Amino acid sequence: MHNNQTNETANSLNEPASYWQQTTTHYPLSTEVPHTVDVLVVGCGLFGATTGYWLARAGRSVALLDRQAVAYGASGRNGGFVVAGMHEEYPEAIRRVGQKAAHAVLSMAYENQALLRQVLAEEEIACDYREPGSLSLALGEEQLTLVQRNVAALQADGFSARWLDRAEAQSLIRTPLGPEILGGKFLPEQALVHSAKLIQGLVGAARRHGASVHKARALRLAQDGDSILVETSAGRIRAGALVLAVNAWTGELIPEVKELIVPVRGQVLAYAPLEQIFTTAIFASITETEEYWQQTLDGSIVLGGCRALAPDREVGIWEAVPTEQVQQALEQIFPRLFPRLSGLKVGQRWAGLMDFTPDRLPIVDHIPGLERAWFVGGLSGHGMPFGILLGQLLAEAVQTGRTPETLWPLQLNRETLRMHKL
Repeated sequence: MHNNQTNETANSLNEPASYWQQTTTHYPLSTEVPHTVDVLVVGCGLFGATTGYWLARAGRSVALLDRQAVAYGASGRNGGFVVAGMHEEYPEAIRRVGQKAAHAVLSMAYENQALLRQVLAEEEIACDYREPGSLSLALGEEQLTLVQRNVAALQADGFSARWLDRAEAQSLIRTPLGPEILGGKFLPEQALVHSAKLIQGLVGAARRHGASVHKARALRLAQDGDSILVETSAGRIRAGALVLAVNAWTGELIPEVKELIVPVRGQVLAYAPLEQIFTTAIFASITETEEYWQQTLDGSIVLGGCRALAPDREVGIWEAVPTEQVQQALEQIFPRLFPRLSGLKVGQRWAGLMDFTPDRLPIVDHIPGLERAWFVGGLSGHGMPFGILLGQLLAEAVQTGRTPETLWPLQLNRETLRMHKL
């Protein structure tokens, strides 16, 4: 155990902190763990934070556990979007998982938005939250047709979406567009957020409601009578119930999902602050794996993507470190799309590990072989739109002893997990 912890700590020193992690307050975690606890939540990213929050708010005795720090992993290394959507555009999601499941999951994302607004207000969490909408650019005639088809599919199922022509897209961007931008899909009321401040705020709220937060690595899980024994790098914890929210590392503790949840590295950079150019969340398919950016309230521009250009599209990579190839590709995006945006200064470069499933939907279910234990994983690069709601549903599972029926599209035994390949 000691060697594992030492190696991991050394490895983390080589993983550059994100813009979000560098611009928030970090609270120290207890290095001691409780011997017994009512509910143990493993992972202090978005899903661990939200689950712990809802449980503590309901009056349960909760301990949160993370092997590094709050918002250390993917949740603190992303683009800062709370945009209703899945890994794929809506028509592609329908083809992959069926209309009923795709509609149900997208509806969850919209329900999540309303719930997040409520929690941020009630807990007074300051995380730069705003709702300027999202714009997905159409580059060239082929993408124009696809984007218009996506808008039509969303509208047909009752979701709010608009096609913007080039002039309308230009009105949202305060620098001249390059010639290949023909318009875009606009989703109103979609949100931008400071990711690390959001998660720190949720953990702070959980603490105010009575939760404790600890630093240790979970090593093994085992049933022992009515309890779950969790061996950690800091000692053994006996828990009445367990929620596992460790994303790419889920397979280390649940062998049954090792082949279903696979790490995928995403790379990001942040340009030094500029005058306000972008107000919305923006997406563009320069490559097949999509690019994305937002301008933060201090003027920095957080830009990610381009993994399609890396070997194996960064699938199966465990090191959260940026590479020259992908970072150079990211720096070529703005000069290509916006002729006046060249020579910008990069302030930070970083990477994070996402967790993909074969059908690109999360898995939220009971942990096989354990009683009163649940897990969430496989967010496939789109965890932020679901965090506060899935945390609430996981907390409900712990309190009732049953997985909520609402989670049926995300269950472990769904056919589409076995029908598709990563």
